[in-house]
Amino acid sequence: MKAEMDKIVSLSDEENIPELQKYLSTLTDDQLTNTITNSALKGKKVGTIIKGIFKGSPPSSTAGANRRLLLYQHCIPLCESGDLQTEVAADIIGLLMLETHTLSGPSLATLGSLFVDAIKVGKMSSGKSLELFPTVLTALAACEALSYGKGELSGEEYKKQLINSLCSSRDVPLSSEELQFVVEKVLRMFNKLDLQEIPPLVYQLLLLSAKGCKKQVLDGIVGYFKEQDARQEEDSLDLEVQSIPQDQLRHVEGTAILHIVFAIRLDHELAREFLKGFKTSYADLCPFSVALLLSVARIQRYEEQVFELLKGAIIKSFKDEQLQQGSKLLQDLLPGHCSVAQMILDTVQNSVFGWDHVTQGLVQLGFFLMDAFGPKPGPFGKTTEGSLAVARTPTQQACKLGGQVLLQGFKMHEPIRGEILEQVLNRLVTKTASPVSHFLDLFSDIVVSAPMILLESSSKVTETFDHLSYLPLATVQGLLKAVQPLLKVSMSLKDALILVLRKAMFSSQLDGRKSAVTGFLLLLKNFKVLGSLASSQCSQAISSSQIQVDVHSRYNSAANEAFCLEILSSLRRCLSQQADVRLMLYEGFFDVLRRNSQLASSIMQTLLSQLKRYYEPEQDLLPPVKLEPCITAHGDQVYLQEPLAHLLSCTVHCLMWLQNTRQSANPNGDDSDGDEEEEEGYRSDLHAILESMTRRMIKCELEDFELDKSAEFSMGSSVGVKNNIYAVLVMGVYEVLMEYNFIKANYSKRCFEEIIELFSRYHKLSEILKEKSGKGRVPSHKTPRSLFSMGIISTSITVLFRDNTQSREEALSVLRSNGEFVRYILSVVVQKIQQLDETGHTDGPDGQNADKTFRFLCDMTSVLMWRYTNIPSVVEEGGKKEKRSSLSHLCLEGLLRIFTTCQQRYPNKMAQLLSTMENGTEQDDEGDVVEINYFYIRQFQRALFTQLSGGEEDFNSKEAQLLISILSVLSRQLKPSSQQFVQMITWTVKICKETSFEDSAFCKGLLSLLFNLHVLYKSPVGLLLELCQDIHSVLGDIDQVRTIFLCSLLVLSQVDRVLDEVDWLIARKKSQTASDKLGCEATQTAGRQDPVEKAVTLQLGTLLTALSELVQTALLLGTCTVTLLRELTRTYTILTTLVKYYIQVCASQHGSLPARFEKLVKLSGSHLTPQCYSFITYAQVLAWFSLSSADDKKKKRRNDVNTGASAKLLRETKAIPNLIFSIEQYEKYLITLSKKSKVNLMQYMKLSTSRDFRINAATLDAALQEQDDSQVDTTETQEPKQKKRKQ
Repeated sequence: MKAEMDKIVSLSDEENIPELQKYLSTLTDDQLTNTITNSALKGKKVGTIIKGIFKGSPPSSTAGANRRLLLYQHCIPLCESGDLQTEVAADIIGLLMLETHTLSGPSLATLGSLFVDAIKVGKMSSGKSLELFPTVLTALAACEALSYGKGELSGEEYKKQLINSLCSSRDVPLSSEELQFVVEKVLRMFNKLDLQEIPPLVYQLLLLSAKGCKKQVLDGIVGYFKEQDARQEEDSLDLEVQSIPQDQLRHVEGTAILHIVFAIRLDHELAREFLKGFKTSYADLCPFSVALLLSVARIQRYEEQVFELLKGAIIKSFKDEQLQQGSKLLQDLLPGHCSVAQMILDTVQNSVFGWDHVTQGLVQLGFFLMDAFGPKPGPFGKTTEGSLAVARTPTQQACKLGGQVLLQGFKMHEPIRGEILEQVLNRLVTKTASPVSHFLDLFSDIVVSAPMILLESSSKVTETFDHLSYLPLATVQGLLKAVQPLLKVSMSLKDALILVLRKAMFSSQLDGRKSAVTGFLLLLKNFKVLGSLASSQCSQAISSSQIQVDVHSRYNSAANEAFCLEILSSLRRCLSQQADVRLMLYEGFFDVLRRNSQLASSIMQTLLSQLKRYYEPEQDLLPPVKLEPCITAHGDQVYLQEPLAHLLSCTVHCLMWLQNTRQSANPNGDDSDGDEEEEEGYRSDLHAILESMTRRMIKCELEDFELDKSAEFSMGSSVGVKNNIYAVLVMGVYEVLMEYNFIKANYSKRCFEEIIELFSRYHKLSEILKEKSGKGRVPSHKTPRSLFSMGIISTSITVLFRDNTQSREEALSVLRSNGEFVRYILSVVVQKIQQLDETGHTDGPDGQNADKTFRFLCDMTSVLMWRYTNIPSVVEEGGKKEKRSSLSHLCLEGLLRIFTTCQQRYPNKMAQLLSTMENGTEQDDEGDVVEINYFYIRQFQRALFTQLSGGEEDFNSKEAQLLISILSVLSRQLKPSSQQFVQMITWTVKICKETSFEDSAFCKGLLSLLFNLHVLYKSPVGLLLELCQDIHSVLGDIDQVRTIFLCSLLVLSQVDRVLDEVDWLIARKKSQTASDKLGCEATQTAGRQDPVEKAVTLQLGTLLTALSELVQTALLLGTCTVTLLRELTRTYTILTTLVKYYIQVCASQHGSLPARFEKLVKLSGSHLTPQCYSFITYAQVLAWFSLSSADDKKKKRRNDVNTGASAKLLRETKAIPNLIFSIEQYEKYLITLSKKSKVNLMQYMKLSTSRDFRINAATLDAALQEQDDSQVDTTETQEPKQKKRKQ
């Protein structure tokens, strides 16, 4: 062996390569390997020998290549054997690495397989030769083609196969520590690998997870893609950074999701581990994990679980967001919020990259949310909430999110469109008992966003039309409004609808016929006849780029005219149907006329002929209207048949609009057309009728209608019902005639005098109705809804209060001098705004037009504000004396309703409303808007201060409450960080301190305003402590008992709100500690306490001090006492939760408890718990005393009083055992924490005798004897009475 060794070395040193090659070729493989082994073991010249072998083995020759491979195959196991010295093995590996790139492709493939096999069977124990493996893989990747099986692979592909084979180490026996190490190592490699190499690695990791580390594998995969998504988002903002292409990342994510779902199908333990991670907290969710959850939902056994999990996460996310927005403390502690809704919407966006396995889950999730969180039916099937402009509550937001998911999914994914459309339409048809406004909104959005697709599915819409006559009216109106753009461009859809509406017109159901009227009116509004005047109310149009119009449905004015006249003839049949159907027709005619003015002749002739049925043509006869045909009787029941006032109102509005339009179109009046003559004919007829009615209605006395004071108005008899219907009709006619005369008056004094005459008749009848209806035990009279339009009301109050034109002064004084008329106009303003707030629209023209309605609101706000601020309420007559609202009070009520309505219905226009109040111009600058807002706040503050500055006898409580409510609404427009907000709080605190009026409702409003402002500025616990100290110190004063108890209840409700926040913070910290074991290290490091823990401890400490003040206060037994007991119970429950949290912290990380927490425990033991037990004894004594004092009453009225007193006593004392239990639970867990932390926390706790049994035998015997005596007395005294009752 030594000879061969020396020979190789000498030839190598001499650089005699041909001789060296020749000599090496004479040696057998065994001789060569033995030579290497011996020299390596001795550590002599092994490096020189290996170099010599490389020199004498040219890679270009087959023999040389084979010899090189042999050298690698022998040296790798030799280095792993452990027989060599470390330095020798390192030298050998170093030499082999230098020559790796010279190996041929097949040789590299053989070496790669050698490494993989050795790793799998565990021969790489020392790991010294593993340094060579990456070099082999790198060289392998550079090869162009390698034979693999029966085909060929590139070097890169072959390398991937090797890695896959290596990663499937499930065949290798591993301990749990080794498995964890492998998983961590592989997960760390993710960031170093090319994106395309991730899916195979994910697959192998999932196979490996069968042995264990399931949570670690899943968390690692999800965490990697979460990080990639975050990086992608950052890179998209920075255009200079070269990021991974988005489509490439999404496709890799999609493949990874498929791998994980496949693994979950085979391993249910993996699924349980996956879902468990999201049950405790939604903070770990990301768009990738949401997509993964939705894919897992396709497995039937996990479907319900996944959707319930997502539903809980969504609603909790919205609730947490709402809680954070309402608390400055939470905003400061946790500035960022993890929005699950945004993640779901991101998932919808990402799913466009071929995630077909996710889209089905998205559809299910969308409908699941809309079904679960949609509006619920109220009592008797009425909808409890309207379709508001903004989703405010968490449930409304969740429902809106479901709609957004479905709408975005519909736009992006063609395969699911049919299913979404079908399910939406099915719900519209089947959910007749529940409100479906959210589905109607979604359907409308779908129509607007993808009309072409809907035309392709028109058969589904046509099927829905077949059910129209059976659907609720609100659903029909929403559905037809949504489908309206399609009717213009699809002849078949329009024909199908007309056929259904014609059938519905003869439906036996009233709702069916009303649906037919709705549909026909909609068609009339939207099929314009050529020559119709332009209107701002044109229907929603669809551009030709969106839709290719049918050949048969091209615009044809002649066909449209015939079509519209045919519909009008159908609608005329409604004039002989029930009042509800006629009413719909009258309310719809004005809009039809305004959008389709060429139909004026037909509409006006219809109205004229209908009006003549109830008009008395004889000019000398009174009254001018026939009321008897307006009612109908069915047995003893009397019904309204013809809403005469609405018919008259519709006629007036149509007539006046037509007249104004014609005048503006033809100012010279030079048209002498036949149509013009015809129009002039019915116009003059109608004006004559209205003039005659005005004149004769003024002459009429109430006796002419048989509605004088002697008439019967009780709703119990048919005569009373008939008179009530007549009264409402007559009042309506008066109102319509007032509006007609006001419009045509042109500031004529005579017309205004006629209006006042009409109003005096109206007012007289109204007063009779109020008087008659108020005689019953429960007032049955409800003011009928005014028929004045928003436009005329807005104009009326403007001319009454703000018109200073000299020429109009005399005429306007007629209206202004009549105080009752001014009051009436203001009350109608309040009524209209209230209707707008409740329903989103008002009666009459422009009531459905949101823009015009808002314009009217702006005008009215300006006038009301001017009237209130410029004319003090003290100068008004008859405010308090007559026990009715003053004009100032009505103005304030109107302003409050306008501000509230604007926040609800026009949330984005509040600034515009405020900025146009004073000067009628909009302010764009945000700073100006804030200043204007604060200007009005100061105006109302000044008004309130004036109220409070006077004596208590001059204090108007209702007006003060309205001012507080207005300030509360306006303060919401201020940013909590602004100077104005701080000034607002300072002013409110000052008013609270200086006000001493004993008005409980006012005090409640003022304190509520203070709390609502304070919580947005900083934590209110300090304020609560001050108030509790005040309550404790003042309660002894008998005069102030009522107000103090109200304040106590308000303070306790605020305590409950603070406890909610503290409970939320503790729960968040607990989940954070559970998911991240390292999280608790921050609690103890460097003596600094975690900011959240510090905040929780400080909040609870101040609350304990505040509550200790209240439990020492002599509260009377009642609601206040029970509420205090409940809040104490809740406080101890939350203290227990905090103790449990520290137990969890101590279990995972040993260390001392924070000093603040020990102080909190000491405070609870020294200040609160002893006082609680004293308060319990006090409450029990009070309860016993109240029971004893009621004894005399019980003897007199045992049946009436005894049950109520006992139930009340039971209800009030039930809170006591709950409180004692919560205190004991708190102390129990304190003992556990003391043991864990080695700190004696129980030294601060003192046991009380309050929970011991305190039975005094003598007292008990005396009480029982007294009870027996009282029972005997009661039986003797009450027995005769009971016999009388039976007789």
